[in-house]
Amino acid sequence: MNLIVIISMIALILVDQWTKIWAVNTLGNGTDIYVWKDVFHLHYISNYGAAWGILSGKQVFLIVLTGIIILGMIYYMTKLPKTKGGIWTKVAFTMIISGAIGNLIDRVSLGYVRDFLYFILIDFPIFNIADILVVLGVGLLMVIMFFGDIEENKEVEK
Repeated sequence: MNLIVIISMIALILVDQWTKIWAVNTLGNGTDIYVWKDVFHLHYISNYGAAWGILSGKQVFLIVLTGIIILGMIYYMTKLPKTKGGIWTKVAFTMIISGAIGNLIDRVSLGYVRDFLYFILIDFPIFNIADILVVLGVGLLMVIMFFGDIEENKEVEK
């Protein structure tokens, strides 16, 4: 991994951790902030599971699984080619790994993950910045998988 990737990961993890600290200090007493009443609220909860609360109480399993995934992604990231697809894959992996580490810090240090972003309109499960990073990274990875080689194929055809 190069220095830009490492600095980006550290910055993303710090933003995640800072927002969680803010959420605990501001919302932890049961106070909600209505960003858009009945649509989007800031509402703090402690999540003892994974997405949608699945595997609740299985912290050791989630910690081990997350660690294995992070190590695998870091290893794979070091093998990526310096093509456009490889660079964008590195961006996606940077987001996914940063989000995973952000939630891993919570699981290891607290035994749960701090969530505070709530789309109440559709009663979507409450989430955090780390979750956003993972979802955006996976979304970008899907785009790369489906369309990433188009530019490279055009160059080969010339």
